[in-house]
Amino acid sequence: MFRTKRSGLVRRLWRSRAPVEGDGETDRGTHGSSGGCCMGKAAKVAKSNDAGSEAELKALTHSVLKKIKEKQLEVLLQAVESKGGARSPCLLLPSKVDAKVGQQSYSLPMLLYKVFRWPDLRHSSELKRLSCCESYGKINPDLVCCNPHHMSRLCELESPPPPYSRYPMDYLKPPDSPDSGPSSSDTGGTTYSAPVGLSDSLALQESGEPAHWCVVAYWEEKTRVGRLYSVQEPSLDIFYDLPQGNGFCLGQLCSDNKSQLVQMVRAKIGYGIQLTREPDGVWVYNRSCYPIFIKSATLDNPDSRTLLVHKVFPGFSIKAFDYDKACSLQRPNDHEFTQQPRTGFTVQISFVKGWGQCYTRQFISSCPCWLEVIFNTR
Repeated sequence: MFRTKRSGLVRRLWRSRAPVEGDGETDRGTHGSSGGCCMGKAAKVAKSNDAGSEAELKALTHSVLKKIKEKQLEVLLQAVESKGGARSPCLLLPSKVDAKVGQQSYSLPMLLYKVFRWPDLRHSSELKRLSCCESYGKINPDLVCCNPHHMSRLCELESPPPPYSRYPMDYLKPPDSPDSGPSSSDTGGTTYSAPVGLSDSLALQESGEPAHWCVVAYWEEKTRVGRLYSVQEPSLDIFYDLPQGNGFCLGQLCSDNKSQLVQMVRAKIGYGIQLTREPDGVWVYNRSCYPIFIKSATLDNPDSRTLLVHKVFPGFSIKAFDYDKACSLQRPNDHEFTQQPRTGFTVQISFVKGWGQCYTRQFISSCPCWLEVIFNTR
């Protein structure tokens, strides 16, 4: 029987749909509680009776996809098969076309997001559009981008997340600080301050280079690998192996660490994260297949003397740094924030492995692979 190209694309897309039940990959390699702040109300991916049967969903998806132009199907297939690793353009489709599965009605974008990214997705309020998307910042356009990999899930922080870590802040000292020598008070071993990196970033401004809004340091346990990466562009990809990757490639850094755990975690970084400066703050999008863990002063209660470590699952975004909150935290004689580096506040991000009271690693300096993002508040 003669089969058209369109039919072939539709079949390939259906085979590439997101699994209805979790396969456990996102939590593989982690330990501690499997819950997290990012799962919120949709804590488990489960089969839903409301979503209708698999046959209904397949029939509806095929019906919708067959109405899309071939070039648009190719764009969608590129995004889905590469899992967002390849740069794909926007998939602009009518936003007001509704589809019904069982007793539930979904807009066309929501249907595609559910089929190809998040089967447990319930409402568009759970989503955040990525800054790379043409529809970013636009309100109710007639044509909206339906590319599933131009979207992310929002972390929900309304209720306190599980205490993956709750302990006094581990401070970073400026390189010329008289007490920046070895210490066991913060890491359980040698202090992991960045004595060389801060001077690297300050030299950029003195040399007349464009002002950076942050610098990024990559660490393997207590050792910093490579120089600081200065960021001028609004968005930065930090990755180990990313098709068409452009940004901070950790795979190109020379590391002398022979630890099997470090090498295993390094290989799992994959597509890594996307760091984006937006009007309301700095967002981190987890592009990898494994969780990341984030600690930031602006994610917690401003009156708290301890900081939580937040678990961010694959496909989720979190506002890791809030400029307004950061300004309000800069109080005179505040011990926590007077101990921060001269270049501003920091956010710490660990790949795959968490740290804190619920983990064998009590300090981030014990994590195999982690980042330090130092913000320039000048």
